[in-house]
Formats: sequence, C-alpha cells, structure tokens
Amino acid sequence: MTPECITLDALLTGRAVAYSRPGSMSAIAKTPRSGSLEVGPLGLLEDEQGDLRVHGGPEKAIHYYPREHYATWVAELGPQALLEQPGAFGENFSATGWTEQDVCLGDRVRVGSVLLEVSQGRMPCWKLNDRFAVKDMSLRVQQSGRTGWYYRVLEAGRVRAGDVLQRLERPFEHWPLARLSAVLFSREVALEEIRQCLDLPLVPSWRRTLERRVEQAAVEDWGPRLLGTPRVDAEPTR
Repeated sequence: MTPECITLDALLTGRAVAYSRPGSMSAIAKTPRSGSLEVGPLGLLEDEQGDLRVHGGPEKAIHYYPREHYATWVAELGPQALLEQPGAFGENFSATGWTEQDVCLGDRVRVGSVLLEVSQGRMPCWKLNDRFAVKDMSLRVQQSGRTGWYYRVLEAGRVRAGDVLQRLERPFEHWPLARLSAVLFSREVALEEIRQCLDLPLVPSWRRTLERRVEQAAVEDWGPRLLGTPRVDAEPTR
C-alpha cells in the first residue's frame, strides 16, 4: 500500500548555464540545499530553468524524482558519479516511498506550508543523453517509465529538507502516472485509451499531443525531444 506520508530527503536547486550544445542553456545540474526555501507559483524561487519554452512554468513548477530509481539505474548503467547523490535528473524534490506506479494525476500534497498538485509526468529530453554521456538515456528513461513527475503550486509557502509530504486528496485514483505515461509513450494510436485520457484535466501540451494523434492517426516524431533532431510533423504508427 502506498504511504500517505513520506519525508522529503533532499531539496535541490540549480542555475542555468551554457550546456553541451551551442546555444543551449540548462539548469539540470541541481544541488542539495539546506534551510527553508520560498516556493511561489513557478516553484522554488532560487531555482532556474535554461529553456523556458519547454521547462519551468506553472505546470512544471517542481520536479520530483524517486530516489529508489537510482539503484536501478546503477544496476543498468554501472557506477556513475552522477548517481551517487540526488540531483542527477534535475529534480527539485528527492524522496523514497512514492513512484509513478502509485502517484496519480491530480494528487494534492502538503509539504511545509506549501500545497502542491500533481500536474503531469516528465517527458524526457535529449539533455539527459548529454548529461549521462549515454546516447539513448532519454529513451531509456521514457521506456522504463522512471520519469519522475511535476507539481503545480496551489498555495505558496516555504519548504525544507526533512519536511513531510502528506497526500491530502486523490481525485483520480484510477489514473496513476504510469498508466498515463503508457498511453503517451506508446507507438500505437489506441483511440479508446486516448479518449479516456482526454476526459482528464490534462495539461495543455499533453492534451494537444493526444488530440493530434486522434486527428492524424499517427504518433508524433520523438526525435526532436529525445535526440535533438529536426522536427517533422508526424510519423506513421508501427
């Protein structure tokens, strides 16, 4: 059974700096912080994002990544310095006890004096490939379902490592993030499953993606996101 409460083991922030490819910026390198930090509508006030077109904003205010996934990644990739402490995946919150299998869309969570709501799972991008020096790391994250997720901020306040995350509400108990991601990351256009997802309060980007699949009967090109390649409109299902 999923615990109602877990402890926030690490609170992390990062600064946007020049990244691995010309013209790119990223704040994916997060480091643990001590003390109490302020949280506003866009997340931790001392945190940054390198590309606000696709990162940050109210629907991606705080990124949570399950600490228990680290051991699985070490088993698959071998020892990596990045995996020796939290922050490898650009997360703001690191804790053990909740994963994509048992956190649902719309879960409301109190931590410190902040009220959060699960807004979406993470859609991994090519910056993970460069960060880990593993050419298909973003695809591995996507296929494994070990993506982490985002919170939107419903009530601003303050939070610190050691605070308790307490789940208060679960309006969509049949929609764990793992189930949603299985639809979003499928190469098949499963119309009935997609229509069920479209009945949920999805973030606009997820809704547009699924609506296009219904309209075009095709899955979009993942290359720009996963590999940083030029975009094409869509690719046939297979």
